[in-house]
Amino acid sequence: MPRRAFFNTTMLTPAESKRSFAYIDGANLHKGTVELGWYVDYSRFYIWLHEKFRIEKAYIFIGHISKYESLYSKMRTAGFVLVFKEITLGDHGQVKGNCDADLVLYAIRDFYESSPDQAVFVSSDGDFTSTISFLMNKGLTVRLVSPSKNCSLLLLKTNVPLVYLNTQRDLIRLKPIFRP
Repeated sequence: MPRRAFFNTTMLTPAESKRSFAYIDGANLHKGTVELGWYVDYSRFYIWLHEKFRIEKAYIFIGHISKYESLYSKMRTAGFVLVFKEITLGDHGQVKGNCDADLVLYAIRDFYESSPDQAVFVSSDGDFTSTISFLMNKGLTVRLVSPSKNCSLLLLKTNVPLVYLNTQRDLIRLKPIFRP
């Protein structure tokens, strides 16, 4: 008998579950939701990923900035595996921590070494098109969650099933704290 889930959806029993991994472009997730006017509650986001896609492991690929250690701690506590990239500063002082190659490496490594049934990519970045197409051509079930309202046309051309994260905003956004 299916169990009731946190977000009022029906959960699969363990026998029905599949092995699913999530690969999250941390900068793209942050930038996409902030541009839409909200922030992610990482605890709620992890629960949503787990219940929607039956995620067994969820990686967040992100540039490491020491002043955000408390945020990283919250992400780990929520259940995410953080994969850090050393940051550099751009010409105008902007932080750069391009994690795309690491995300691709983990996805391909897991495909060959861990044999997941499903891969979920959280990004709107067309740089992942080749990886998604490769995995789909190998028979892996692939899903895409776009944090932005403007998902790459290259990703859309793959016909990968897509969820726009903004449609889940009320479930996973960080709720403002009101103080009297």
